[in-house]
Amino acid sequence: MFGVLARRLASAVPVLVIVSLITFGLMRLIPGDPAAAIAGIAATPAQIEQLRQDLGLDEPLLGQLLHYYQGLLRGDLGRSLLLGKGVFAATMERLPVTIGLSLYALVFTLLFGITAGIIAALRQNTFIDQAAMMFAMIGISVPNFFLGLLMIILFAVHLGWLPSGGYVPFGEDPLGWLESTTMPAFSLALLQAGLLARITRSSMLEVLRQDYIRTARAKGLPQRRVILKHALANALIPIVTVVGIIVSLLLSGAVVTEALFSIPGMGQLLTQAVLNRDYPMVQGGLLLVTVFLVLVNITVDTLYAVLDPRVRHE
Repeated sequence: MFGVLARRLASAVPVLVIVSLITFGLMRLIPGDPAAAIAGIAATPAQIEQLRQDLGLDEPLLGQLLHYYQGLLRGDLGRSLLLGKGVFAATMERLPVTIGLSLYALVFTLLFGITAGIIAALRQNTFIDQAAMMFAMIGISVPNFFLGLLMIILFAVHLGWLPSGGYVPFGEDPLGWLESTTMPAFSLALLQAGLLARITRSSMLEVLRQDYIRTARAKGLPQRRVILKHALANALIPIVTVVGIIVSLLLSGAVVTEALFSIPGMGQLLTQAVLNRDYPMVQGGLLLVTVFLVLVNITVDTLYAVLDPRVRHE
């Protein structure tokens, strides 16, 4: 098991290098001068040029890239041009907010997606199956920002049940955290729940047709035990695969959702960094998010061996 983890971690290094190169190149293609954006409209050309020299932006691109990788080898992601603090420190302030929101959305996704998929598979070609798949289709079709707007109008403006925006840290007020994150988490989860419901239904239908399921039923085992212990357990591998993808989609979808609900997470931070040409913040922030996603994929690979010993990792 440790050898598998070591190989997976080693294979993640080229991915991180490619991500860092792409991010570095794309940021330099964005029009505008970071020094001018930071200095403000009242700054003189001389002040802007001095700031460019102080920030190292006057160096050739190759020199900037070499300095960037030298910093990475030392474990230094650089300092945010806009915030004036280390990129790692700024990211660690915001990343837990985004991860917490994404995990809350994942709970909704698993609860509604797997439940709807199982029920649809057990009631194949019935009204219940059609209703569950209609729910899944609506979830896949409705953009999360549009659903978020509808929820704000209904639950915040008309009913007044939940706040329209803002964020309350979990450590300060758990109930306030639930109130401030329920709408954004649900708007994030609905699309992914629809996808998961369809995958779960397909996987369950395939397993329910297997001979060992018929044998278990012929032995008189309770329906609940047949479904949960035998059918669902063997249908989990494709479901786990999709859940790993869903985690990535939830993190990427949080960019729009955090802006809509004024949540101070990584999405809001990276959006501000891109708009203000904050090169180190964008490069370091995306690299750390990529590390987190790589760890999620490694976890999914490890779960394969746990769920199905027949799976062999090359």
